[in-house]
Amino acid sequence: MLPWLKAALALLSLLELIASRPMMTTSPKLKLSEITHRIQQLNSGVQVPCNDTRVAQVVFTDRKLSEQELLCQAATALTKVTRCKKDYEPFIVNLQSLHGKTNCSLSNENEIYLRNFLPELGNFTQGMYRRLATSAAQ
Repeated sequence: MLPWLKAALALLSLLELIASRPMMTTSPKLKLSEITHRIQQLNSGVQVPCNDTRVAQVVFTDRKLSEQELLCQAATALTKVTRCKKDYEPFIVNLQSLHGKTNCSLSNENEIYLRNFLPELGNFTQGMYRRLATSAAQ
């Protein structure tokens, strides 16, 4: 019985390791879809991890800024979440790979609670996904 127990523990450890790794996809559509899906998962729980944390507000409706700049600002805002870093690391990794910049300007003048920031980010990435799907279909 001991070998079965060891095998079961090894399998559980492997599954935990795989589940804890950041999202590693290559397609922008898949990355956007995963970001949106993870936000929905967080929002469907009892409470968003570190929901009372304040982050810099990203004005996703600002038409003067490119989508890449807004993605960069979102990633920068999420990097400031230190208490629940593990929960938000997959978002940061995908956002950084989507915008491809090393840094961007983000004002800390206006802040927003994380519980309000995530739905805004989800709406933005969902809109980007739809635009990519529409342009690919044409």
